[in-house]
Amino acid sequence: MSEALERHEFGAEVGRLLDLVVHALYSEREIFLRELVANAADAVDRRRFEALTTPALMPEGEARLRIVPDKAARTLTLSDPGIGMSKAELAQHLGTIARSGTLAFAKSLAEAPAAEKPSLIGQFGVGFYSAFMVAERVEVTSRRAGEEEAWVWASEGRGDYTLAPASRDAAGTDIVLHMKADAEEFLDPWRLQSIIRKWADHITIPITVARDGKDEPANEGTALWRKPKSEISEEGYAEFYRHVAHSFDKPWATLHWRAEGTVEFTALLFIPGMKPFQAVEGERESRVRLHVRRMFITDEAALLPPWLRFVHGVVDTEDLPLNVSREMLQATPALARIRKAVTNRVLSELKTRAKDAEAYAGFWENFGAILKEGIWEDAEHRQEVAGLLRFRSSAVEGWTSLAEYVSRMKPEQEAIHILAGDDAAALAKSPQLEGFRARGVEVLLLSDQLDAFWPERLDSFEGKPIRSITQGPVDLSKIPLEGEAGEAADLSALLPKLKEALAGDVTEVQATDRLVDSAVVLSAEAGGPDLQMQRLLRRAGRALGPDRAVLQLNPRHPLVRRLATRAAAGEDVAEAAGMLLDLARVQDGDAPRDPAAFARRVAEALAAGEG
Repeated sequence: MSEALERHEFGAEVGRLLDLVVHALYSEREIFLRELVANAADAVDRRRFEALTTPALMPEGEARLRIVPDKAARTLTLSDPGIGMSKAELAQHLGTIARSGTLAFAKSLAEAPAAEKPSLIGQFGVGFYSAFMVAERVEVTSRRAGEEEAWVWASEGRGDYTLAPASRDAAGTDIVLHMKADAEEFLDPWRLQSIIRKWADHITIPITVARDGKDEPANEGTALWRKPKSEISEEGYAEFYRHVAHSFDKPWATLHWRAEGTVEFTALLFIPGMKPFQAVEGERESRVRLHVRRMFITDEAALLPPWLRFVHGVVDTEDLPLNVSREMLQATPALARIRKAVTNRVLSELKTRAKDAEAYAGFWENFGAILKEGIWEDAEHRQEVAGLLRFRSSAVEGWTSLAEYVSRMKPEQEAIHILAGDDAAALAKSPQLEGFRARGVEVLLLSDQLDAFWPERLDSFEGKPIRSITQGPVDLSKIPLEGEAGEAADLSALLPKLKEALAGDVTEVQATDRLVDSAVVLSAEAGGPDLQMQRLLRRAGRALGPDRAVLQLNPRHPLVRRLATRAAAGEDVAEAAGMLLDLARVQDGDAPRDPAAFARRVAEALAAGEG
């Protein structure tokens, strides 16, 4: 071959990340072997899958991962007959680290407590680079199945790596670790076997470790999900979870069952115990692995809907052909039945666990924002998901459900009231709540971005309509105040003058009984987007036009009473109108229309008051 050695540089932030991986994860060094073994097993699975449609790609003989420690040379070699990598794939997969968030990962790794650091490596998919915790140099020789050329990728884990032509008799990958002087424990066959039994006993391809010139089996190689539950320990489940989820926490819930009947399958699913990075913003597709007769087929079968994508695990069936293609998967009735059964089983588990409020709170804080997507996009399961939702409330501490809210509703109360914004703590102090609190009416406080959208799809729960208190007029007249109300001013002269002064800024100016201590508040027009939706659209640069706001006045407030008197006397209230609108905007967390002018008017008013 004419190609010469090529040298490539990692990005500056990648070099920093490698340094952190090497030094910050020192206490969990053995994890490097689990990561490399898992990568090899995936490579073998993918070669078998591609061989279903291209039989020439099937590896000859038994596909196994061979691990060879060499104390004299101080090298550890892992050889697999997997799918292999081309030159471009070596550069793409090994020359780029944590593309989903290198800088974020580096910062998290540097700042995380020691006990949390092992979990970070799995969350960002940088497992291969854990090899540099024990190796001063790593060489990867690989030949893509179906190709003749082989290439070797090499790096010392610093600022660069090299790519050069190589030779390999068959497709697959050899990884050679040149071990550090203080990592010789990982050249002991017994030590290697114990690590494999701990982390990779469930890997279905055979793994051998060379000892005294012989290759000795190192794993049982049994598909864990095929075993009876009585034969699997809690730690056994936890180890398998760490493998399929690429994480190091413990599962919050483990679901293991065999379905029989119209369609038969075995499923082993896990709900994580901690929230991964980018849980909502990353990929939206479920990655539950589909196996047919224990053979891995794909992790793109969408076995669960996107709003349950936090669930990890395996579904294994014999009701699909081994040579099923991705196109066939979409039109296979058996798979549709499996999807429905698996989704219903996960929902059933969540309903059961939701009865333990304290334990469920941890799950909700981790994955509630994702679960809410089911309200928006899944009409079939909308009501079931609604029962699993939890909210902060203006009336009770902690999380509460819609069912609990309905049980506390006033006899005269007709709707479930909600208030959406950016922060639940700020919402709890909002003037929007004053009239509701004065009548003992509870309001649910919604602070996720999706909270501005899903109520439109749910609309009601247990026959009670769900209504945003900032959307259209709210009639609280049927519910008596729990205290005395002051005398209301006549606003008949004030309201038209304020509306004229604020033309273009508001669509209407009204009196309201929803305020107690505040003079003004904003609401949206009935039938249009509520205030939070308008904010989100505005921030995204997708506003539908000027905000369709309604300015509402408290006729019992001293300021409003004084303005009503001035308006009745024929005085100009245009300047006060602008102040009222800006006050209402500030109360809701928005900026005044003209911050500098607002500050100047406030200063002038204070000066006049002092005078």
